[in-house]
Amino acid sequence: MMHMTLYWGIKVTLLFDSWKTDSWPSYLVSLLACCLFSAFYQYMEDRRIKFKTLAVAVNNTPSQGVPLLGSSKLRRFSSAKFASAILFGFNSAIGYLLMLAVMSFNGGVFLAIVAGLSVGYLLFRFEDEQRVVIVEDPCPCA
Repeated sequence: MMHMTLYWGIKVTLLFDSWKTDSWPSYLVSLLACCLFSAFYQYMEDRRIKFKTLAVAVNNTPSQGVPLLGSSKLRRFSSAKFASAILFGFNSAIGYLLMLAVMSFNGGVFLAIVAGLSVGYLLFRFEDEQRVVIVEDPCPCA
């Protein structure tokens, strides 16, 4: 039977029927796996954002041989955009799996995932907040 309220027991079924915990060691290993998986999610999100900024920087470099009007069609289906879309899909899948793990309504799983997301953010994405982004508007009327 699935729990509909937050509970604190060691008997948990996570994501699959075969991933069940029935003892303290198996429960702690599962919590560690949830924590590491959520930190990995933050790492992959950092990689995706950095790859996207790199792809935008490469696509925005001026090319002398490309005509002005035809340049937008060349950038529409670049391999960098395709790879960025693949990373976005992968990160979305990881995020939804973490959400489904939290929906087991086990308090320890919830805390392990929140702790892993926090540690992953601190290790991999904290410098994103430190950067100052300056956006220059090319429109003179703005």
